[in-house]
Amino acid sequence: MKITFYGAAREVTGSCYLIETGAVRFLVDCGMFQGGREAPARNRRPFDFDPRALDFVLLTHAHIDHSGLLPKLMLEGFTGPIHATGATADLLAVMLPDSGHIQEVEAERALRKQKSSRRAGVAATPIYTVQDAMDCLEQLSPLVYDQWMEPHADIRCRFHDAGHILGSAIIEIQVTEGGKTTTLVFSGDLGQPGRPILRDPAVIEAADVLFIESTYGNRMHKDLPATLEELAQVIERTLRVKHGNVIIPAFAVGRTQEVIYYLHQLVRQGRLRDLDIFVDSPMATAATRITMQHMALFDDEARHLADWRSSAGSSLPNLHFIGSVDESMALNQIRSGAIIISASGMCDAGRIKHHLRHNLGRAECSVLITGFQAQGTLGRRLVDGVKRVRIFGQDIPVRAPIHTLGGFSAHADQRALLDWAGGFRRPPRQTFVVHGEEAAALAFAERLRTDNGWTVTVPEPGQSVTL
Repeated sequence: MKITFYGAAREVTGSCYLIETGAVRFLVDCGMFQGGREAPARNRRPFDFDPRALDFVLLTHAHIDHSGLLPKLMLEGFTGPIHATGATADLLAVMLPDSGHIQEVEAERALRKQKSSRRAGVAATPIYTVQDAMDCLEQLSPLVYDQWMEPHADIRCRFHDAGHILGSAIIEIQVTEGGKTTTLVFSGDLGQPGRPILRDPAVIEAADVLFIESTYGNRMHKDLPATLEELAQVIERTLRVKHGNVIIPAFAVGRTQEVIYYLHQLVRQGRLRDLDIFVDSPMATAATRITMQHMALFDDEARHLADWRSSAGSSLPNLHFIGSVDESMALNQIRSGAIIISASGMCDAGRIKHHLRHNLGRAECSVLITGFQAQGTLGRRLVDGVKRVRIFGQDIPVRAPIHTLGGFSAHADQRALLDWAGGFRRPPRQTFVVHGEEAAALAFAERLRTDNGWTVTVPEPGQSVTL
């Protein structure tokens, strides 16, 4: 059996792992690269393997850095099933067409730019279209947590709750070769335990080979009560004292619903009042609706809210879900008193760029960063303290304070990752640390070696390992 790391090796995005035996070839994840000038070119490159030779794909969850190149995989010849949880399949029905729309818009923009400069280029052609994404959805094969399924005669697998976003999964795979069975476990993205809404990541007790994420492998999150207090203070100071707007870049799936939940909680507790909240992301609106259709996947605390959105509506009467482009543009005329939640979470695409363009230069406003920002993204540059940014060809001074609320992260921090790894009854024969920037991955790998005594490798991009 051979494993090749085609993405999320010493980096966070582009998750893609190829498993090959003499009888079967399949992928775990097929994600888009995000952040940095090289990302668009990397996403356009032909795959370094033959998609036509793949038997199936196993998908950990719906985030685009794990799923975003599935339509491209189909266009290059993959015809097999894509196995994912039912909630993930529902989210992909929104996210992949939205990604196709972004590809079309960016291609049109590139074409206009090339016509004005009379220079041709491949960027004027979308990687895939909305229709391609819709076609790809036909290959989805939904399944439920904790039930064994056999995508191939030599493969058994089951999906366990990863607690990261709705439908996210830890994938346990049994591969049989020559009468011998090897158990692979892919952690996917693990959620932070003890958080409201989603359940804690499932405990896995045995694996021969483990692939574990390390997004926050060298860091600890601020505790949730302190994070909520900072959230309340920033909102109160910005809206009541400085009379500005609060801009919140948030992933449309997971983070937006979580932020609404916490605002609802703070209002119910009397710590915030009279909020004017605008969720400016059609995909986030659709994802919120899908979230409400999967209440069975919530933890006990969230399930007590029999109808979370209706309950939020009573406590947050000025919660507005923005749909049309005209409504979105109208938000840019609001000079004070608004909380605007918009995608994308890393600020590199979508409507959030327009809201940053109109509010970053205003010292009375605030920007709340609530999730991981990959290297090379606009969000990462803001977190790193850049003084000026370029948005839609316009230089914007960064005068609004940038607040990073690390306690909202949907990823497990170093302590939580180590605790999850401690659930194994005996050390895996081999552990690969993936899905983390190099410093985080190397630091976490060292902790697994020193604390647990494990055999650990941090693979290089494109590296193949024979088991």
